[in-house]
Amino acid sequence: MIQLRQVDKIYSTAAGPFHALRAVDLSVATGEVFGIIGRSGAGKSTLLRLLNLLEHPSRGEVLIENQNIAEFDAASLRQLRQRIGVVFQHFNLLGSRTVYENVRFPLRVAGELNPVAQRDRVHAMLELVGLSDQVHKYPRQLSGGQRQRVGIARALANRPTLLLCDEATSALDPETTQSILALLRSINQRLQLTIVLITHGMDVIRAVADRLAVLDHGQVIESGSVIDVFLSPRHATTRALLAESGIETGALEVASSVGAARLLRLTYRGEAVATPLLSELTRELGVDFVILQGSIGRIKDVPYAELTVAVALHDTARWQQLCAALEQRAIRYQVLR
Repeated sequence: MIQLRQVDKIYSTAAGPFHALRAVDLSVATGEVFGIIGRSGAGKSTLLRLLNLLEHPSRGEVLIENQNIAEFDAASLRQLRQRIGVVFQHFNLLGSRTVYENVRFPLRVAGELNPVAQRDRVHAMLELVGLSDQVHKYPRQLSGGQRQRVGIARALANRPTLLLCDEATSALDPETTQSILALLRSINQRLQLTIVLITHGMDVIRAVADRLAVLDHGQVIESGSVIDVFLSPRHATTRALLAESGIETGALEVASSVGAARLLRLTYRGEAVATPLLSELTRELGVDFVILQGSIGRIKDVPYAELTVAVALHDTARWQQLCAALEQRAIRYQVLR
């Protein structure tokens, strides 16, 4: 669906050229949810704006469905933008228009449907986002979550093939955020819609995305499936962004107090999460574990577990047996000390 090839974005400033993006390579498959994560100033919003050519690349190619959109004329660019929906952080609704008119607005601009077809499309979109009973209200009469649902309905009105979400949940409370993320998951599955979302929170990526790219100072420093990046981050910035990664400083102190020779991080996923892993290893190998830290959850639809354990093993042969047993069970392990 999308390919970025060696894309740079350079701004001219009083202090000289500013590189917002440097040699960015990434691809987004049709029908997937792709997350872009990074700190403020990493280049996320600039990258997103390249996808509908609100920003032009300084170098490189931006391809959508194998077409270099930087070469489009004005008419082709208008058609492209009608196939791309955008959901904004602060909703960007027309305060003087009703919910109905806000969702109808892009249909009026496109001018492709007659009034009856526009009405039917608006009602279908509002039903999709669960707001059929809010048609005649104004944005000021709605909650933050409801306003964002109107924004999503408006973004979907022209039946786009690509949906761009610009920090779509940053202005919402945690409970409302979860409801909006559930809605995006449902839309992705029901409409087979490609979604690209930017965020600074890994919880958002973990809940909805299939793959992700991590941006830092305008560069893609890590990318891959969400579960692989989440459970085995390679870059220091990625590890810092993942609240569930790393060890609390107290873990090393506890490990010393129990006389552990080694400190391990174990990560596993899928059906293995439901197995009594440590109990089995203790029975088989006679090895005792001390659990120092752990988390169990889901990344999109895949269950995972991550444990930091101390193990008092000084015998080389038994250590090798433990490593072999972990590998046999497809348990990833990292020796932390």
